[in-house]
Amino acid sequence: MSASQLFLGIISGERRRSHAEVAERADRIATGLQTLGIKQGDSVAMLMRNDIAFIEAAYAAMRLGAYGVPVNWHFKPEEINYVLRDSGTSVLIAHADMLHQMREAIPEGITALSVPTPPEILAHYRINPDHLATPGFAIDFESWLKQYPRYDGPAVPQPQNMIYTSGTTGHPKGVRRFAPTPEQSANAERMRALIYGLKPGARALLPGPLYHSAPNSFGLRAGRLGGALVIMPRFDAEEFLRVVATEKIDTIFMVPTMFIRLMKLPEDVRKKYDMSSLRHVIHAAAPCPADVKRAMIDWWGPIIYEFYGSTESGAVTFATSEDALKKPGTVGRISPGAELRFIGEDGRELPQGEIGEIYSRIAGNPDFTYHNKPEKRAEIDREGFITSGDVGYIDEDGYVFICDRKRDMVISGGVNIYPAEIEAALHAIAGVQDCAVFGIPDAEFGEALMAVVEPQPGAMLDLASIRSQLKVSLADYKVPKHIEIQSNLPREDSGKIFKRRLRDPYWERAGRRI
Repeated sequence: MSASQLFLGIISGERRRSHAEVAERADRIATGLQTLGIKQGDSVAMLMRNDIAFIEAAYAAMRLGAYGVPVNWHFKPEEINYVLRDSGTSVLIAHADMLHQMREAIPEGITALSVPTPPEILAHYRINPDHLATPGFAIDFESWLKQYPRYDGPAVPQPQNMIYTSGTTGHPKGVRRFAPTPEQSANAERMRALIYGLKPGARALLPGPLYHSAPNSFGLRAGRLGGALVIMPRFDAEEFLRVVATEKIDTIFMVPTMFIRLMKLPEDVRKKYDMSSLRHVIHAAAPCPADVKRAMIDWWGPIIYEFYGSTESGAVTFATSEDALKKPGTVGRISPGAELRFIGEDGRELPQGEIGEIYSRIAGNPDFTYHNKPEKRAEIDREGFITSGDVGYIDEDGYVFICDRKRDMVISGGVNIYPAEIEAALHAIAGVQDCAVFGIPDAEFGEALMAVVEPQPGAMLDLASIRSQLKVSLADYKVPKHIEIQSNLPREDSGKIFKRRLRDPYWERAGRRI
């Protein structure tokens, strides 16, 4: 297929929607949302797997100056209920099957719009066929949409989506970034072009979930560049290669776990697909083993890029393939407009080469707060610089290295998991005296969850029972992959569990610390 024959628009499975169709539908959704009372500064929740409707709903919320709130569909009902209540949303746009599963999670007073679960989703997930019709408490999305004309209201500043990220209490926090000024928007566009490689006419592939911060930002930007955005319902290694070759993809956002799964394919399968259209593959969200990075560069060429940052900070470092080969393990140099400080235990700023907690800021970035939790924003702030708790250093050549996490957050397959929530669930199990949850090395996911449980005197704990009880209240990915029972957990003088003594041996054997 020649370049002139390639489809321009958004593609999901066999469905193709032109940019004009997406824009029209987004405008009509905006009118409908306004009729439901959504106005500038309000929130609109989206509980969908990867779908064109997700993109359209996000654009519609932005058109009104409202915050789209992507909800992690892996969450259990009580977790979804928390996000819906905390965000203050009055409208939930969700796939029909999700509404059937999560009815008990939806607070009273929220209007639920039921989006038909598309065929490509049905093909990749085991979904109860009885859950495909619009539930009685919801409004059929497509019928609702037909009532409304295109939105013709005034242009307003468009905020980013409000992404919920892990918090120190175990509950997620909504990162509410203020709507940008025109100058800040221009700065953001320049940074996205550099970091994501997204330029007008790009043919982009999104294999990651739209409820995550970076894939969300990547996808919403890519869908407005006049080229193509292909959304995968879920990542499958060989299907990924087929899509790249067939759709002549040039730009992708990935996480290291995807690299690892691609490298596990037989060599004849990898060689079967033409990857020559690729020009910019960016990854982030978790550490990438140096040998995996080298293997990907050998396969695809020096088009592999990396950034380091968080939902709160944005991309504060950037690494090219040349950087990765020159300085294995680096997350790159400081991004344009960003500043980093490395702070020691005594609170002083450290010089090059010394390991400290990383604080960052990006000049010209719209500031943010945690929705309903401004005090949590203050806790991570130091003179306008913020931290995610990572520890690292900058070398004499200006390359940044991440050494450890000061905080306990685990990143497994690019997903942030906070052990406090899992520990609370373990404490609720009869016979559990105490417990510790932490991350250990995992060849595929980077880190896997390990739980060490101390039983009460005389209690007989069963590992299978522990797992089944955890699955009642936790999303599946939060249930520890490994669980051990120990009669006496190591403790500090204060009585607090000495978690590092449990964690460190695994990382020492792996020859890395993160």
